[in-house]
Amino acid sequence: MEWFRLVVSAAFLFLGLLVFLAASIGVNKFKRALNRIHAAALGDTLGILFVLLGLSVWKGVSFASFKLMLVVLFFWLASPVAGHMISRLEIMTDEDLGEIEVEHREDI
Repeated sequence: MEWFRLVVSAAFLFLGLLVFLAASIGVNKFKRALNRIHAAALGDTLGILFVLLGLSVWKGVSFASFKLMLVVLFFWLASPVAGHMISRLEIMTDEDLGEIEVEHREDI
């Protein structure tokens, strides 16, 4: 039973690290600030869930795993609010935000 819990915990931790990696690639790949904020907000919310879920499975049912789930709840409440506030600041200060780049393709 201990090995099974270790394998499940390692799978959650690895999945969380993959989500963090994908989010960091998205933050570096996108050109616009709003797209970067979106990638970062989704990546940290889902990544922290998987990492802390993996740590909770590893620890087992205890007060420590309860506290880890409270941290997940706090991140789920705080991260969207912070991302929204940063997005509003970007919208208010970016003068070129109204310009949309459109590519025309002739082969369609």
